[in-house]
Amino acid sequence: METIEAIKSRRSIRKFKEDKIPHEILEKIVHAATYAPSWKNTQITRYIVVDSKEIREKIALSHVPDFNQKTILNAPMLLALSIVKNRSGYERDGSFSTLRGKGWEMFDCGIASQTVCLSAHEYGLGTVVLGVFDNEEISTILNIPEEQDLVVLIAIGYPDEAPVMPKRKELQDILRYV
Repeated sequence: METIEAIKSRRSIRKFKEDKIPHEILEKIVHAATYAPSWKNTQITRYIVVDSKEIREKIALSHVPDFNQKTILNAPMLLALSIVKNRSGYERDGSFSTLRGKGWEMFDCGIASQTVCLSAHEYGLGTVVLGVFDNEEISTILNIPEEQDLVVLIAIGYPDEAPVMPKRKELQDILRYV
């Protein structure tokens, strides 16, 4: 698949087939995501595969809003992306390199998340990025180390739907030259 085709054809998927994802494919997806750019090549994103149905159910039924429950319950796998805190956007002395402060960490994890989604699409998998959840409780369930921060959950599996492309904004509404 060509890059632009992948970008234009990837959709958020919320309904998945029950088929398990081979670990080899998931490892290829995460390996591809390690090539995502990051601040000074800090590579702060960490990946946790939630393969256990019981843990996905616990997360879905107790620690996400109703509108995300069905998606997680339906997904055969969940990826949790965390970041190593206080590295991206910082100098070695702990000062910020950018006015964005610690916000740069989210930027790096966002790039990694998009890379996961596009890589999964290449392997015929669907994804949806979930950002509303009980961070503290899920971090405890997943045993995320204190020096890391849970940023995003990505439901992943073989699509059982083919959503149409939502309307895109016109270029003249979002682009300008100076």
